[in-house]
Amino acid sequence: MSSNKGFSDTSANRYSLALYELASESDLLENIEKNSSELINLININDEFNKLIKDPTVSQDNLTNIINKISENFKLENLFKNFLCFLVKKRRFFYIEQILKSFEEICSEKRGEIKAEINSAKQLSETEINKITEELSNNFKSKIKLNYKYDQSLIGGLIVQVGSTMIDTSIKNKLQQIENKMIEV
Repeated sequence: MSSNKGFSDTSANRYSLALYELASESDLLENIEKNSSELINLININDEFNKLIKDPTVSQDNLTNIINKISENFKLENLFKNFLCFLVKKRRFFYIEQILKSFEEICSEKRGEIKAEINSAKQLSETEINKITEELSNNFKSKIKLNYKYDQSLIGGLIVQVGSTMIDTSIKNKLQQIENKMIEV
């Protein structure tokens, strides 16, 4: 018997691929991807909603009503709303965040994008982020989907990761290297 984690990964991938195919066939891919991003953001910023998703005691009717309200507030595509309700009926809504993240990865992959992450010690402007994205696209000769995070703990500098390539110019890293050399001596 397979582990529950394996089942959830497999299940999430199947549902996300189904959502991708439905959205693509309906010519709503861009809108559904936007809806997906909005819902992931809601899950991340709203602890109450996040707990609600994970609570097995919440009835299907309550979850469906919540989805309908979210759909109205965020003006979700009908296809996306129906997909969320389908997950509730199949008792898979618990995996919604995993399914939607997988869906976004499929969308990026189909567009030929490479995922990149950047952590910066200072708040970067939209112009600076765009310039970095453009520079990475030129260097890696591919479209880049950049995930930007502001991280004060770096003290100064940047950490850029594209695939398995990592460039760490942070002061925190340099201090760590100095500390390691001092310990060796």
